[in-house]
Amino acid sequence: MSEFLIVDTTLRDGEQAAGIAFTPTEKIAIARLLDGAGIPLIEIGTPAMGLEEQEVIRHIAGLGLQAGIFTWNRLSVKDIEASLSCGVNSVHLSVPVSDIQIKYKLRKNRRWVLETLKDVLCYAVKAGCTVSVGLEDASRADQKFVALVAGIALEEGAVRIRYADTVGILEPFRTYEIMRSLISRIGSNVEIHAHNDFGMAAANTLAAVKAGCRYISTTVNGIGERAGNAAFEEMLLIFKQHFGSMPVDDFSRVKILSRFVSRACRRKPYAFPRHFRAV
Repeated sequence: MSEFLIVDTTLRDGEQAAGIAFTPTEKIAIARLLDGAGIPLIEIGTPAMGLEEQEVIRHIAGLGLQAGIFTWNRLSVKDIEASLSCGVNSVHLSVPVSDIQIKYKLRKNRRWVLETLKDVLCYAVKAGCTVSVGLEDASRADQKFVALVAGIALEEGAVRIRYADTVGILEPFRTYEIMRSLISRIGSNVEIHAHNDFGMAAANTLAAVKAGCRYISTTVNGIGERAGNAAFEEMLLIFKQHFGSMPVDDFSRVKILSRFVSRACRRKPYAFPRHFRAV
């Protein structure tokens, strides 16, 4: 299982769930627990949200965690500058790729997306950043354009591509087809970011892994925008069942992490007791 890496976004996408707002102290504690649970990559926040968020990110960046940490950024040089000011040198650029988001969210066109991606990505790379690029709303996009954006991002220095099922419309068979096609074009440094609107985030994530996807996006207890994301602890049990091992050594730390996040959210994890009894 060492070839599959978990990218946790509890502190970013997880906190976008309705009714959840972690305190700075809780965010720092969650970062420590994520690191202690053996998660290799942690998305720690969005500097553009403001000074309080930046201060928390700066604190987490100074903890000396074993995990790689990175921030979420819009397609903006100012966002990259905000990340750099927090002492972070690994950044994620989110790029809307569906025509509906390009038209109604950005009020731009495909050419603008491609040109701006090159400009911002080159700026980040020249500033010494390790950069991943997220294909926002990729599941509703023209898949040829998705592959084009991904290819350009990698050519310009991105190390990982996130394929985001932003509105949670995928099903496992379609996910497998998309991932196989994309990976055949750009390689396996692809991350699947699944949402649970149809209750298939875990199934879609498994399908992506079966198709050769190297990175999987999760949140603790599956918290996240709308119906949530693929649950970290649920994916661990799926890996154990279908691949014979888990990408963490000590599941007791996962239990501690899950319980802490549950208390911070003031809600019970939907995966809680049945999955933990299985370990």
